[in-house]
Amino acid sequence: MKVLSIVGARPQFIKAAVVSAELAREGKEVLLHTGQHYDDEMSRVFFEGLGIPEPDYNLGVRETDACVQVCKMIEGVGKAIRREGPDAVLVYGDTNSTLAGAIAANKCGVPLAHVEAGLRSFNSSMPEEVNRILTDHCANLLFCPTRTAVENLEREGLEDGVKLVGDVMVDSVKKFSGAADRDALFKRFGVKEKKYFFATLHRQYNVDDPRRLKELFVFLNGAAELLPVVLPLHPRTAKRMKEFGVSGGAVKLVNSLGYAEALALQAGAATVLTDSGGMQKEANVLGVPCVTLRPETEWPETMEGGWNVLWKGEPAAEILPRRPEGKCFAWPEGASRKIASALKDFLK
Repeated sequence: MKVLSIVGARPQFIKAAVVSAELAREGKEVLLHTGQHYDDEMSRVFFEGLGIPEPDYNLGVRETDACVQVCKMIEGVGKAIRREGPDAVLVYGDTNSTLAGAIAANKCGVPLAHVEAGLRSFNSSMPEEVNRILTDHCANLLFCPTRTAVENLEREGLEDGVKLVGDVMVDSVKKFSGAADRDALFKRFGVKEKKYFFATLHRQYNVDDPRRLKELFVFLNGAAELLPVVLPLHPRTAKRMKEFGVSGGAVKLVNSLGYAEALALQAGAATVLTDSGGMQKEANVLGVPCVTLRPETEWPETMEGGWNVLWKGEPAAEILPRRPEGKCFAWPEGASRKIASALKDFLK
């Protein structure tokens, strides 16, 4: 079989690191990078650190206007599909790259497989929610990470091609946790194990709204009064902070980190503070409490046993540090292998 895989953003590089290896066992993969995350800190460092081969195509789409960005991506993916003639197109998650790949595959008449199908935050003001819904309704194979995701699709009338395979991020965490020197990172950032918070902030929903961005940094600075807060600064967040005149205050703002380094700092943290869907799961798999810096989550499983809570504007001292009392959700391994096998069976 020949599969054209579409990536463009950090979470997709991480997932591709484990799925691509399994696809290579079953046939040929052609890897296309849209260029959505194009700077070295958000792209090249992940390809090198995760051992992902250089993409066969790099569209270099660097537009910030979402409409222009998606249109250029659709055009580029469509050309690659016509040139390569793949048996299927594979997309991940909920980014603009995901949506562009889905539309291009649909218009070219090529079967589409969606990894992380069925996730719903039920907040349509988030671009990611719209992207994932549209992609699911274009897909022929819907690879669901959880039973909740399957049920979400059933409510929307989607049952054909639905496969409950588990979450590929679990495979990524198991593969790359322990790959970075945690003690060296502690020394580098001046923190001690379980005596700091690890934070990330990048969602358009949060950082493009000056009022909300300011509120979030009030919360993070409140957390910094309890324990040091280490926050790798996403380029989008850095840009908005400068534009809106938002200061980091007592928060330790550091450069973007590679995946293994980020995992190591999550594992050593007292609590993870994040608006990332992937990092909620990573913290869960690593057994670290989490506060999601959003009023909703597409991963309700992470909330089992109190291991993840949603931030709804409370002062940091009211919810930190986190002390879960129940059991964490049991995340099964092996999703990457199941996806490759299911694709091969489907294409027979």
